Amino acid sequence: MGTIVTNEIKVGTAFMCENEPLIVQKKLGQKGGRQGITVNLRVKNIVTGSTKDLGVDAGDKFQEIELEKKAVKLSYVDGDDYHFMDDNWEEVVLSKEDLGDNAGYIKPSEAEGDDDDYSLEITYYEGKAVGIDLPIRITRKITYCEPGIKGDTSGKSSKPATLDTGIEVMVPLFCSTDDRIVIDTRDGSFVERAKDK
Repeated sequence: MGTIVTNEIKVGTAFMCENEPLIVQKKLGQKGGRQGITVNLRVKNIVTGSTKDLGVDAGDKFQEIELEKKAVKLSYVDGDDYHFMDDNWEEVVLSKEDLGDNAGYIKPSEAEGDDDDYSLEITYYEGKAVGIDLPIRITRKITYCEPGIKGDTSGKSSKPATLDTGIEVMVPLFCSTDDRIVIDTRDGSFVERAKDK
């Protein structure tokens, strides 16, 4: 097991903190002050299932928990339950709460060759499925945003956009409804318009 520092922690990272095995469900942002930067996380105790908000200092080091991983595809979503299938046709079900913010980046493929053929991995802790590991970059389609402003390619100003998974992210003003965009799953930030647009 390796050591990780606060800035390497992302949604789905598991680590030990005060003898508790925790998995990150959401990054709540960070605060800077005289004492330095504090990163706020929503974490879930992998064993008890209880969740809490945790503030950690930017330079803190933690013991990373090695999670077993198994490649899967998302078959379908039933309410708040996400049904995954592995290569042996075994089904694994995780709740939206188990997935944390990662739930906002995935949805089942609607057609063969759809753009949701991402390499998803279910993560296991002591034989129990606890979350998923996503690629760092995922391409999603904007289903709604205010009309794009032609000529504004600076990307400095932004506006909210709803993605085909239902979550909202901030995008540059030049983005429009039906654009396919690349999102960084570590923090939900806009990377670029998809090249295959």
